[in-house]
Amino acid sequence: MNKPGQQVISRLRQMILSGELEAGQRLAEIPTAEQLGVSRTPVRIAFRTLEQEGLLTKLSGRGYIVRQVTQAEISGAIEVRGVLEGLAARQAAENTLSKAQINELLQLLKQGDELFAKGNINEQDLAIYHDMNQRFHQIIIEASLNPAIAEALSRNEHLPFASVSALAFDRNNLAQEYRRFNFAHMQHHAVFDAISHGQGSRAEAIMREHANVTHSYAKVFSQMEENGERMHVLKNTGS
Repeated sequence: MNKPGQQVISRLRQMILSGELEAGQRLAEIPTAEQLGVSRTPVRIAFRTLEQEGLLTKLSGRGYIVRQVTQAEISGAIEVRGVLEGLAARQAAENTLSKAQINELLQLLKQGDELFAKGNINEQDLAIYHDMNQRFHQIIIEASLNPAIAEALSRNEHLPFASVSALAFDRNNLAQEYRRFNFAHMQHHAVFDAISHGQGSRAEAIMREHANVTHSYAKVFSQMEENGERMHVLKNTGS
């Protein structure tokens, strides 16, 4: 996906996460495009993507409505993803990576190293990370040689923030986001090391822990519940 389109999706996710877009609120293309300073096309794509992720519900007429979800729903979906991707990592280690897979994973890790080397990130960097992160996870799932994992993940991705591609970030606190995504990238290094050395149990444990990076979204919802605030609709992935 092009960078502007991905940035619109990420921006809307964060607006939902922060409560700027409330549960039950109606959304339409034109006012949303004007608010974000973009054309209608990336907004239309973003609405469809967020509907698939379980964050928006399409109205019978025009427009969408922000779904209401719970912290338990988000945590459960993320935990399932961790179990499935952990299994994929273990089986990838047991099967042994192909030379092509090793080379591509090493290239992705190098790309991430260069991205985080400067000590800070911006929205453009996070758009690059999104694509890099998605491909990294995809290779591991492919290397598992288990099509049932991909099928199960596909079903799970219709739940809020369960997809590895469902990244959201706080554009007002990029220093914090740098630490979060850089840590996730270091986990990529660790899981690659485990898989490439045939350490299935270690690879599975790291990959399951890797999914917990997304739990920060669920924690925000938990705090909102504790404060008695209205729940708002929230995806990665992770990382």
